[in-house]
Amino acid sequence: MTDGPIIETRDLKKIYRVGDVDVAALRGVNLSVKRGEFVSIIGPSGSGKSTLFHILGGLTPPTSGSIHIDGQDLLAMSEAGRTALRKRTVGFVFQKYNLLPTLSAADNIAIARDIAGVRGEPDEAFQQILRLLGIDKRLHHKPRALSGGEQQRVAIARAVVNHPAILLADEPTGNLDTGNSDAVLKLLRDLNERLGQTILMITHNPEAAEYGHRIIRMRDGRVVDGSSAP
Repeated sequence: MTDGPIIETRDLKKIYRVGDVDVAALRGVNLSVKRGEFVSIIGPSGSGKSTLFHILGGLTPPTSGSIHIDGQDLLAMSEAGRTALRKRTVGFVFQKYNLLPTLSAADNIAIARDIAGVRGEPDEAFQQILRLLGIDKRLHHKPRALSGGEQQRVAIARAVVNHPAILLADEPTGNLDTGNSDAVLKLLRDLNERLGQTILMITHNPEAAEYGHRIIRMRDGRVVDGSSAP
C-alpha cells in the first residue's frame, strides 16, 4: 500500500495489427485514480474503454507507456507476477456474469478463493458484504434459479471475496433491466462508501456513470476529460 494513486498510467498506447494495418486502440492515455475513489469511464463503442480495462487488469499488455497498480510497476513484472497481482489486488465484474451454471452461488464465489489459494471460510467482513448484496439467503441456488440482478450480485461477491484493493467493472449493468441496473449500481456505491472499495467502472450509459465520484470521458483512444483525481 502506498500514499500515491492506486492506479496511474502515463502515455499508455495500444496498437493492434489487423492484416497489414495498424489500429490504435489507445493513443497516449494518462490516468490517475485515488485509493477509495469510484470512477466511471464513459465513451462510445471504439473509444478504447474495454482495451484500457483489460490493460489495467493485467489481462492485455500495452504497446508502450507505463502502468502502476497499487504502487507496483505492472510492466516490470513477469507474467507470473502479473497473475499474482490480479489474484490479490484486482477483482473483476463483467457484463455477462461468467458464472458456472452447474455450481451453486456459494461454489461460484468459492472459486475465486481457490484460484487465489485462500484457505478457510470467508471472514465476517465478507459475510457483511453478502448481506449488503442481499444474496446471503440465495447462496445454495444455481444460476438458473437466480434473476439477472441476483446473478450479477453473485458475480460482484465473487470479485470482492478476497478483499481486492481495486474492483474493475466492465459494463456491469449491460444485461440488466432498469430496476436491476439501479440496484446493482447502488450496491457498487455502497461497497465504495461503506467499505472504501476503489472502483473503476466502464460504461456507455451516462446515467450509470453518474454513480461515480468522477467521470472520465474517452473518445478515439484518448481521455478527453476528467483524467486526474481532484
